[in-house]
Amino acid sequence: MFKTLGNALKVKEIRNGLLFTFFILIVLRLGSHIPVPGLDTEGLSLYLQNKFGEETGSLMNSLTGGSFTQMTIFALSVTPYITSSIIIQLLTIAIPALEELSKDGQEGRKKLNAITRYTTILLAIVESIGLSITFDRSGYMTIKGFLGYALVIVTLTTGSTFVMWLGEKITEYGIGNGISIVLLINIVSRMPGDFANLYQMFMKNKDVVQQIIAGAIIVAVVMLTTVLVVLLQDAERKIPVQYAQKMQGRRLIGGSSSHIPLKVNTSGVIPIIFASSILSVPQIVVNLFDIEVSGVWSKIMQGMNQNNWFSPSMPVASVGAVFYILLVFFFAYFYTSVTFNPMEVANNMKRNGGFVPGIRPGKPTQDYLNKILNYIVFIGATGLIIVALIPVIFNGVFKANVSFGGTSLIIIVGVVIETIKQIESKMIVRNYSGFLND
Repeated sequence: MFKTLGNALKVKEIRNGLLFTFFILIVLRLGSHIPVPGLDTEGLSLYLQNKFGEETGSLMNSLTGGSFTQMTIFALSVTPYITSSIIIQLLTIAIPALEELSKDGQEGRKKLNAITRYTTILLAIVESIGLSITFDRSGYMTIKGFLGYALVIVTLTTGSTFVMWLGEKITEYGIGNGISIVLLINIVSRMPGDFANLYQMFMKNKDVVQQIIAGAIIVAVVMLTTVLVVLLQDAERKIPVQYAQKMQGRRLIGGSSSHIPLKVNTSGVIPIIFASSILSVPQIVVNLFDIEVSGVWSKIMQGMNQNNWFSPSMPVASVGAVFYILLVFFFAYFYTSVTFNPMEVANNMKRNGGFVPGIRPGKPTQDYLNKILNYIVFIGATGLIIVALIPVIFNGVFKANVSFGGTSLIIIVGVVIETIKQIESKMIVRNYSGFLND
């Protein structure tokens, strides 16, 4: 990785792209420290951490780089954009007009991107209205009335839209996917504080032997999780495809071989985000409207909070982990079925004279792809669950709560790998260009 980066810095185009990306990230981090006007941000920060729970606060803080609980102008960050992208992607399958746009080449993609942007702004407005109502009811609005509401809503919506625009500029003029880079820097910015908290909890004021053991365990857990994520992100199943020879005019064409790469983690981090979101919705609703729960409902709410899972003091709450696992499996299969169509792939192969060795074209190929896909999705979802639950288990048993968990590490590793691949591809293109110019 460092060798690739060193070689990339020698290329002016890549060097300028990296410098531009670095400049935008500085702007993002500066904006993450500017408080929203019209709010008592100090009191509000404590309120958000206590009212919405550590788990919700950790998730939002991880994705927003600490901006959410500090309630800065970038408090929403790219979370509305991520939600909007997922919604539009799913609706592309359900709405024929959107499906046509997705197949309409570059112009279609431009229109889909525009729809995604408008949906992002709409979601940011809705979230800002909900937050401002909550802040007013809780007494944290320093400017009362319509002006206070308008100030908070406009600031949060504008901040989220500006972050989305900066992300798009990174994609256009910088290096890597801009939105992913924004997420990466937000998550990484929280890590020093997390490691400092772990030091305070398990190493400070302990003897040397205890410090070494605690430090070794922390490093081992982080390294193990990272290695699992790397393996999960890179693993793929290659389906061999052979193309039959045929006469075209006086020439014999075809006879080549290729493969269909099926990633083991076909759905990425989407199942984890969806499952976590569904579990957090009841908690957010209860906290927003100050609903009192008791009896069975109180135990159900405890089970939906990941901080209570695997806790010796709350064994019943771990039932929520079972529900979480089922949700991850469901969304892994659902999202894969939306983004990969075995029937379409099989028909395209048949039209182009391609076939899987040993499998007849058409319906048998479709059934074969379905079988392989179901198998690798199960493995990928299992891997996702293991990676996601490792931090949760340690939090439940040892109360080692940190903002970066399995979800965050999957995002970090995925973004780093994709960015390095993009840099390498730019270098390959440059080398080919130089060869042709010579």
